[in-house]
Amino acid sequence: MQVTNRSHQNPNSFLLMGIPGLEASHFWIAFPFCSMYALAVLGNMAVLLVVHSESALHQPMYLFLCMLSIIDLVLCTSIVPKLLALFWTNATEIAFEACAAQMFFIHGFSAIESGVLLAMAFDRYLAICQPLHYGSLLPPEAVSKLGAAAVFHGLGLMTPLTCLLARLRYCDRVVAHSCEHMAVVKLACGGTQPNNIYGITTAMLVVGIDSICIAVSYALILRAVLGLSSKEARIKTFGTCGSHLGVILLFYTTGLFSFYTQRFGQHVPQHIHVHLADLYLVVPPMLNPIIYGMKTKQMRDGALRLLKQGSGQP
Repeated sequence: MQVTNRSHQNPNSFLLMGIPGLEASHFWIAFPFCSMYALAVLGNMAVLLVVHSESALHQPMYLFLCMLSIIDLVLCTSIVPKLLALFWTNATEIAFEACAAQMFFIHGFSAIESGVLLAMAFDRYLAICQPLHYGSLLPPEAVSKLGAAAVFHGLGLMTPLTCLLARLRYCDRVVAHSCEHMAVVKLACGGTQPNNIYGITTAMLVVGIDSICIAVSYALILRAVLGLSSKEARIKTFGTCGSHLGVILLFYTTGLFSFYTQRFGQHVPQHIHVHLADLYLVVPPMLNPIIYGMKTKQMRDGALRLLKQGSGQP
């Protein structure tokens, strides 16, 4: 049946309810989200500008960082502007097509980000454990191929997830503050088994395989670091890898917990669902430019040169 045949299946729009129990505070709650969104946009744009302007940074590590910045910009932009409109202007209505598009961007680009995080872990493994063969094992053309593989992997898995929404008949129109897959599927009258099975399977495939490979990469890095003779080098590498792992754990654990509580956590308060979704969709895009970018000396130096050029200083 066609997607446009809404008289039997799809409503014209859904209604976003915001954060249950905190409706009176929506106006003030919006300010932290606005601040995090502004920091995420400024930080990720700064990363893109610095890497673009510094030819010395046209290396695999920084090219992967640019991919991560683009993905983070898409992820937070897919949810925060609509969220601010809901909190500040009470714009509760979202068209069915817009809801499906938001779901596609949230889940599709989250899957792409998982693939890019895996590629970045592989890059760090080669740089630390195979430094003599790093250039030959990861030439520039390999970076573009890994990026393309992450895109096709993420969007290829998540496109059917979005298309499966069209086959459902909906008995309710009230969704939370964003169109996550399980939140929308809960509104259906029945026949959601294919959606549930496909959603859980793809989540396990994407997160399971990628996170295991990332864990193996960092375990090998840890083994190599422990073998370094210089204590200063060990501390520096531990600090860098530790901050990377912190952001990765935040992204995966909150994302998975949000997904599975939507599916199985019937007794988990709705505001917990909302805060978990915010945590993995807004906080990592804000932190990634700091953790991966500005903690790196080359990125800091490039940012300072860019600022001096902008202010006209020699």
